[in-house]
Amino acid sequence: MKQTLLALAVLSLGVLIAVASPSAHHSFGADYLEGQTVSIEGDVIAFELKSPHSWLYLAIVDETGNRQKFSIEWSHPARLKQAGFTADSFKPGDRLIVTGSPGRNPSEHRLHLRTIRRPSDGWRWPKSGRDDEL
Repeated sequence: MKQTLLALAVLSLGVLIAVASPSAHHSFGADYLEGQTVSIEGDVIAFELKSPHSWLYLAIVDETGNRQKFSIEWSHPARLKQAGFTADSFKPGDRLIVTGSPGRNPSEHRLHLRTIRRPSDGWRWPKSGRDDEL
């Protein structure tokens, strides 16, 4: 009897984990105002090509002249690597213009990335002009 109950408990736990895992990934709409787009210009602090999402960090000067750090959430690193991105794709000090959906909490200074332009060499992503490539 104890072995049957233990087997049922293990099986139930396995089913619970299998059902919960796919839903554990959040919707970007939970953290960002996906219906809005803003543009910021600043200098790269760092680029982290890591799971589950890569992050680009920019230092910008806001409208009051204060320096702010923006955290810009991007795609899964495997997708970015397939598109040719590496950990060295953006160097500290690179000047970028980024558009994206702003975070729901403005004080967090976050964006969900849509486009990037690097004025110094004319590089841009996405190359096609569509913002749904990655």
